[in-house]
Amino acid sequence: MLNVIEGTKIFVSLKPIDMRNSINGLSAAIGDIFGESPMSRHLFLFYNKARDKVKLIFWDRNGFVLYYKRLEKGRFKINKSLDKKTIELTENQLHWLFAGLDFQLMNEFSEINYSEYY
Repeated sequence: MLNVIEGTKIFVSLKPIDMRNSINGLSAAIGDIFGESPMSRHLFLFYNKARDKVKLIFWDRNGFVLYYKRLEKGRFKINKSLDKKTIELTENQLHWLFAGLDFQLMNEFSEINYSEYY
């Protein structure tokens, strides 16, 4: 499982990308699509047109790391009809997306803080 360092942003491109792109092609696309530096230590996620493959790329100290996941059945639940070019995810949403869940419908439990107990 991927552990995200605190303060790291997770960006998702809402435009499908050619999965033949590897580290060089994806790192070049980061500036165009997200307007960020590929070496910013943020995580950048891309998916293919069929939405059955995703690639996550980020810079780690002295080189790029590339995660690739292919679903054997089903599709990743990424809503392409949003009016945005990119969206930002939380770490939990990223894990839900990788698990094949609809991360946009999932909600984290809110913190409950009682001042008195009966």
